[in-house]
Amino acid sequence: MRCEKRLQILQRRLSRKINDSNNRKKARLRVANLHARISDTRRDTLQKFTTKIIRENQAIFVEGLNVVGMIKNHNLAKHIADAAFGEIFRELEYKAAWYGRTYLPLERFFPSSKLCSSCGHLLEELPLSVREWDCPSCGVHHDRDINAAINSATRGRSLRVRRNLLQVSVQTCS
Repeated sequence: MRCEKRLQILQRRLSRKINDSNNRKKARLRVANLHARISDTRRDTLQKFTTKIIRENQAIFVEGLNVVGMIKNHNLAKHIADAAFGEIFRELEYKAAWYGRTYLPLERFFPSSKLCSSCGHLLEELPLSVREWDCPSCGVHHDRDINAAINSATRGRSLRVRRNLLQVSVQTCS
């Protein structure tokens, strides 16, 4: 946030400089250096975050997200681009292979938020504005994000077992 404000100031100063002047060259270098620092900070933070996740967990299950579609929402686009979901997923995948962990992306249309983690009841629709809901079937109260995490972990474990069974059956056939 602080760097963002500083970048705005430096870019404004750069735009006011006369073309091909020495002061414009200096201002352009200041902007470039700040861009490099922001990029390095983001890369470092992502590396530390993904390494921590991989070291602390044996299996990582991630929701398949339509990042391109999410970026089209002008209210969220900047924050989603800053979060670099694609880079996080890429780093998790290669680090999981390095550390011998399981990395498994779930299918994109798995209804993790709309599925009751207690009884399995599936809601017809659940708008993003609804953060908590009660299951009409069993009456359990759910926080949207916690329920989605439980359902993703359950689905990931079942897919992991199924994948391991397929690998065993392929090996026995050979």
